[in-house]
Amino acid sequence: MTTRTATARYEGFGKEGKGHITTQSGVMTDQFYGFNTRFGDEPGTNPEELIAAAHAGCFTMALSFALARAGFSEGSIETSAAVKLEQDGDGFTITRSDLTLKASVPGLAQEQFEALAAGAHANCPVSKLLKAESKLDATLL
Repeated sequence: MTTRTATARYEGFGKEGKGHITTQSGVMTDQFYGFNTRFGDEPGTNPEELIAAAHAGCFTMALSFALARAGFSEGSIETSAAVKLEQDGDGFTITRSDLTLKASVPGLAQEQFEALAAGAHANCPVSKLLKAESKLDATLL
């Protein structure tokens, strides 16, 4: 149906190497990343941040469509994602992607909110892609 692409380039190796990421849409063009953007506080992006953005965006859109199918047309939803990278022997593993949802949807009952959010979490394509443990913390305002 749809294929999206991105390119990562790394010049040099290890901690001294410098990387750049470019996305098909152009929203990111030669965005810097490297050891210190991933494990330190240097400005730039990193793979975990991009996965968090993808997971939050995918889930939020999935829930938006679920709410629309359920007959809701007003309100707002906001999701943050926290992707955890942990040491795994000599390497690293992404072990979690936790979503925190805050929603304001007039007329939506708590039980229906929880069911729609859980369904969106289970069916979001990025949630399906991630093999890491994932949980959803949802708050209806």
